[in-house]
Amino acid sequence: MKLSTLPNAICVLRMLLVVPILWALAAGAYELTLLLFLCAGFSDGLDGFLAKRFGWHSELGGLLDPLADKLLLVCVFLAVTLLGLVPAWLTSCVIGRDLIIVSGALAYQYFVGPVRGEPTPVSKLNTVLQLLFILAVVSRAAYGWPAESLVIVLGAGIFVTTVVSGIDYVWTWSRRAMRASRGRTA
Repeated sequence: MKLSTLPNAICVLRMLLVVPILWALAAGAYELTLLLFLCAGFSDGLDGFLAKRFGWHSELGGLLDPLADKLLLVCVFLAVTLLGLVPAWLTSCVIGRDLIIVSGALAYQYFVGPVRGEPTPVSKLNTVLQLLFILAVVSRAAYGWPAESLVIVLGAGIFVTTVVSGIDYVWTWSRRAMRASRGRTA
């Protein structure tokens, strides 16, 4: 294995962590869930650092990293919702936005051309809030901390950034598609 493929290997390991995280959640082993979730979060930062620091970027890595993030967050959101720790409407909103973005990207790829993943600042904030929210929800289930008001504030932040970033993606990529179609007909 070449060192330049290390970020991709870390992404795959993060994907593999989803199963033990879900198992720990289902078993009510919230401390273990927190530990595994923190490992997954650390691995996300590590693979990003390695890719940027050493220039170990790849097309595969550009696909694996967001896929690993989405797989982890969607599965954990579904699990905590099924456990009654998170309201179904919030999970539906989070997953609905992701489905809209993926559907739009596939349509753009098919009808217009290659899609280059470009997370917006509000989308990055949304991901950070989702991670903090999950940590807060599981920590609250394990230790009764943080206060419910903080969990509610984080949930509200997720809702707002989910809606704003979803609208932003649809608006931005619709405009790009229109510009591209005008360029082909001109």
